[in-house]
Amino acid sequence: MTGPSSGRDPRVLDLVRDVVAEVAPEELPLVVGLAGLDDATVVRRLDGRREALGFSEVAALVTPVVWLAVYQAAQRIVDGAASRATSVLRKLFGRPPGPVTVPPLTREQLNDVRESVLEMGRQRGLGAERAMTVADAVEARLALTRDSDPEAARSDSQTGSARSTDGEA
Repeated sequence: MTGPSSGRDPRVLDLVRDVVAEVAPEELPLVVGLAGLDDATVVRRLDGRREALGFSEVAALVTPVVWLAVYQAAQRIVDGAASRATSVLRKLFGRPPGPVTVPPLTREQLNDVRESVLEMGRQRGLGAERAMTVADAVEARLALTRDSDPEAARSDSQTGSARSTDGEA
């Protein structure tokens, strides 16, 4: 598992790999295959078309659900203007986009990601129980990053969110 103590925000790829290893290890070859691509390309390939990956409609995959939900959360959190400016500069100087990282999330943001995973899981044919298992794993992995950052915890305490020692709000 990629640890939150590395001193930097984890990449979307790291979070996806950790969750998939836990809940769908049979999909790790897919994650490894996508790891060589930039996040925007991965999202284009995963967004709505299993055929683009060479899979039929028979299997409901966990990897797209996790990758898309975590990527979208990271994009919502990152300042859009700074992100666009960076993108323009990268294109101008011919540099490939860097990996998307996920900063520590507040309790409210964690809940939003959880709901996103559940909704995407339903849309992509994961059963309710399977979607819940995936959402639990995503939330737990993101919480590891959050719990390692005192700023996220301080932000929650200032907004009135409370956490018990067992991790429930």
